[in-house]
Amino acid sequence: MTDNAPTQAIPSDIQKIIDARHHEPFSVLGQHGQGKSTVIRAFIPGAAEVFIDGCDEPMQRRYQSDIFEWCGPSSSIKKHYQLRWDNGHGHISSHYDPYCFDPQLSDYDLHLFGEGKHWHVYRVLGSHNHSVGEIDGVLFATWAPNAERVSIVGDFNGWDGRRHPMRNRGGCGVWELFIPGIQAKALYKYEIRSRNDGALHLKADPYAQQFELRPGTAAVVTHKTKHLWHDEQWMTKRANSEWLHEAMSIYEVHLGSWQRDEHGNFLNYRELANRLVNYVAELGFTHIELLPITEHPLDASWGYQTTGYYAATSRFGSGDDLRYFIDCCHQNNIGVILDWVPAHFPKDAHGLGNFDGTALYEHEDPRLGEHTDWGTLIFNYGRNEVKNFLLSSAIYWLEEYHIDGLRVDAVASMLYLDYSRKEGEWLPNKYGGRENLDVIDFLRELNSICHDQHPGVVIAAEESTSWPMVSRPTWVGGLGFSMKWNMGWMNDTLEYMSQDPVYRQYNQDLLTFSQLYAYTENFILPFSHDEVVHLKKSLINKMPGDEWQRFANLRLLYSYMFTHPGKKLLFMGCEFAQGEEWNSEASLDWYTLNYPNHRGVQSLVKDLNRLYRNNSALHHYDFDAQGFEWIDCHDSAQSILSYMRKSDDDTVIVALNFTPIPRHNYRIGVPYNCHYKEIFNSDSEYYGGSNIGNSEGLKSDQLSWMGKPYSLTVTLPPLACVILKPV
Repeated sequence: MTDNAPTQAIPSDIQKIIDARHHEPFSVLGQHGQGKSTVIRAFIPGAAEVFIDGCDEPMQRRYQSDIFEWCGPSSSIKKHYQLRWDNGHGHISSHYDPYCFDPQLSDYDLHLFGEGKHWHVYRVLGSHNHSVGEIDGVLFATWAPNAERVSIVGDFNGWDGRRHPMRNRGGCGVWELFIPGIQAKALYKYEIRSRNDGALHLKADPYAQQFELRPGTAAVVTHKTKHLWHDEQWMTKRANSEWLHEAMSIYEVHLGSWQRDEHGNFLNYRELANRLVNYVAELGFTHIELLPITEHPLDASWGYQTTGYYAATSRFGSGDDLRYFIDCCHQNNIGVILDWVPAHFPKDAHGLGNFDGTALYEHEDPRLGEHTDWGTLIFNYGRNEVKNFLLSSAIYWLEEYHIDGLRVDAVASMLYLDYSRKEGEWLPNKYGGRENLDVIDFLRELNSICHDQHPGVVIAAEESTSWPMVSRPTWVGGLGFSMKWNMGWMNDTLEYMSQDPVYRQYNQDLLTFSQLYAYTENFILPFSHDEVVHLKKSLINKMPGDEWQRFANLRLLYSYMFTHPGKKLLFMGCEFAQGEEWNSEASLDWYTLNYPNHRGVQSLVKDLNRLYRNNSALHHYDFDAQGFEWIDCHDSAQSILSYMRKSDDDTVIVALNFTPIPRHNYRIGVPYNCHYKEIFNSDSEYYGGSNIGNSEGLKSDQLSWMGKPYSLTVTLPPLACVILKPV
């Protein structure tokens, strides 16, 4: 066969294929009826000669281009045929033609996605191992409604956007292509040609479930998980748990800097399972909270500038390595909470920004779509497909990785249209207010869906304002979160504890004020990573006084946290009083455990966790006023607080001395006429204290005091907490 004369005009559809501009390549490429015959058309750049398997004659090169055609009786060609070609250098390739396959995505899936109601859209969009009959390959799909053309480029096609243009699925804006023969570990991106200006955008797959190790940014085709879960007992218990009334003590971890190997390299998820899980179990924490492990380009962002909302970062291994880690946690009765970031995303060229040449995932107007403080973009929560992207991401982690909860980052920045903006830099809502109505709807839907689909999971909000009913059900007008971080308590407590004890008597309201709002939300009490970076100093170095007083103050701070109503959160390193600020680029300063004071703080945290878990009075009513009762909050002159923590069948007495002066024969009121045992003393020599206390126990006096029918005279150690229990 010979090519047509070079003077023949090239049809516009053919020219668009050659120029990689065609909106619907399946209308040109593949197999098409022509009367009683069939025309098969292929575009294979660089091919010297192309054959259809089963045909002796080569396809005809057309228009002196890389368009090849064959015409013959339809009965002689299978529906799914293979092409074989020579690149002119002796290399023979043979593959099924991607353009001989029918659409693979169902109209129902696409409809649900368009409605923003496809909670498992991650099973549809992205890249997935797929079979058509006995033909195996990978089905790619992405959402780019404003693209003129979308192609898959990868290490399997020379990153050539002409080779695999995708099928457009119409008004839904989804593009798909099934490419036979591709296997797991293949690298790929989407090359997107903008309809507006013809510009090319090389984008990572928003739904990719794995990425290559940074600085590479390509998505990776993954195989189906091979992990076999062994956490059935945990998952059943979780689904039936009454977490509101259970102890929850969270160890917040940045996996890249908890520990590293002897060469300073990251540990794998599996190595972390063997080290971190045992450590956390030994200290008695109930949960591990991971700073974001969703894929992110920059180590220094700690994961908070996410580009892969469905991918565990490859820094620490594969998705199955992470599943192993979580499974190991569950088998050791430790829950796993993921720090999840739906508030914003980075501007990296390969990411979500300007995805199809338009502001697709973000707002076009920077007054709505950009955080200038962080240099990031804000999701358009009012767009169904964007909302679905985020909702499905949350479900993905809960379902595919058995994550036990999400900590939603920067909720305040989502709720307020004027967050960190000056006048004129923001747009009010349709009622003229500053509240982001789309975000309110999104957060309510997020919480409703997660709790409905996965009973027992907890969704916590990092929300730093007085927005009402953050952790109240949606059906009463709340946002529906399980819990909210108590940032006010944290700030007031650290401000008080950082003061020289001589001045604390004038600021006792910083501690007592929390009881005025402690039960308006389900609060977590956080001492998180944010408190030990950016020149804020470590917790131990926030404490005043000489070395002994600083350690005593820190032990007192932790004792106050564990006896105050609310679930607990402590950042890694704080449990052994790391002296330096957290450095995300290195391991924690584990060497400090060679010193007794640091070992003492670690032992104290271990014992506080045990007390908190084993005494229902300290956790059953963490969110209810009936679990707390002041004994005396007025002794500011001596900087002493005393209160009771209570459950239906348990009571403990807590007394805290915030001065370095021991208080002997200090009388406090108590509810029962009985013997009281000292079950905890932060001044114990075991923790590095002076060992002043009430080790023999105390017998109540029939003398009413502080509104209680009986009283005790106790010894209050310096800068210490004692906990007494009626026997």
